Amino acid sequence: MKTLIAAYSGVLRGERRAEGARSEGSGRRSALSPEASGKWGTGSSILSALQDLFSVTWLNRSKVEKQLQVISVLQWVLSFLVLGVACSAILMYTFCTDCWLIAVLYFTWLAFDWDTPKKGGRRSQWVRNWAVWRYFRDYFPIQLVKTYNLPTTRNYIFGYHPHGIMGLGAFCNFSTEATDVSKKFPGIRPYLATLAGNFRMPVLREYLMSGGICPVNRDTIDYLLSKNGSGNAIIIVVGGAAESLSSMPGKNAVTLKNRKGFVKLALRHGADLVPIYSFGENEVYKQVIFEEGSWGRWVQKKFQKYIGFAPCIFHGRGLFSSDTWGLVPYSKPITTVVGEPITIPKVEQPSQQDIDLYHAMYMDALVKLFDKHKTKFGLPETEVLEVN
Repeated sequence: MKTLIAAYSGVLRGERRAEGARSEGSGRRSALSPEASGKWGTGSSILSALQDLFSVTWLNRSKVEKQLQVISVLQWVLSFLVLGVACSAILMYTFCTDCWLIAVLYFTWLAFDWDTPKKGGRRSQWVRNWAVWRYFRDYFPIQLVKTYNLPTTRNYIFGYHPHGIMGLGAFCNFSTEATDVSKKFPGIRPYLATLAGNFRMPVLREYLMSGGICPVNRDTIDYLLSKNGSGNAIIIVVGGAAESLSSMPGKNAVTLKNRKGFVKLALRHGADLVPIYSFGENEVYKQVIFEEGSWGRWVQKKFQKYIGFAPCIFHGRGLFSSDTWGLVPYSKPITTVVGEPITIPKVEQPSQQDIDLYHAMYMDALVKLFDKHKTKFGLPETEVLEVN
């Protein structure tokens, strides 16, 4: 104990002498380099090292957020492309393992739950509010623009244009809460409609339903517009697979002239039609366009006819660099403008004349919506929307 006290006293005396030396040398301290100033130099080196550490790019907050944005988009792209097939393969493999009972139980439950997607699915606000969707939104960024109020006493069919390669704007705006669709359209329940085949794939169907996605078929739309109350909005990407084949940067074209089924459904249920144009949807991927009559276009049309989708050869940027090719879309702004609703009367057996009339009104409203907002989002006044 005496030894410790003596040592401690020595340290105190040393600190007093050091303090005195610093006081006496205050006039010439500025002339000393950090290396010549003892402990002061060591402290400076430590501070400098810490500054260097926190200036490393991988610790930079903006860099980290950008990487999180890239990862959030990539996980959705991979889910869109391979989740259904991968989960099907895993479950089939499970049948051949000691865990076969899990697969049996899932497929048994699936048989009882088969019609749930046709009745609006199982929307989960928790999933729709995941933080990953905010990173997804900010990567491009994606913005939802409201131009008119939508009364909750009506039902709606939203026509979304253009399809793009994957409909990124449609998903972010209407299957998540990242762009505050519920706050901008209070009391309106959006249902993004997609290929019915996606709901035949295990696990993928649960993922889609949790976001409020439903099959784009007559049974589902009839149910939502007649047996689910009011305030429902079904988002249909009208151009579908055919429109995706013409998706390329710098092109504003929609496939609409011969797409009249959604108008007939609107008339049968008295659901108002709402045109939507998503500026920038075609800018996020580059695609190899096959000319009409080529073997590539023939293959795409056969897939579209018999399977329901058209395989596209496309690319975006790489995971770590925008200078390389990959599946990550380019970070181009996507602005989705929701137009003025067209009031549609309820006609249980609409004639072709009725369908043609309101279809023409819808096409005219879509073109006017495009022309009104195009200059706000970087397009020249001379840009014309191509309606095919």
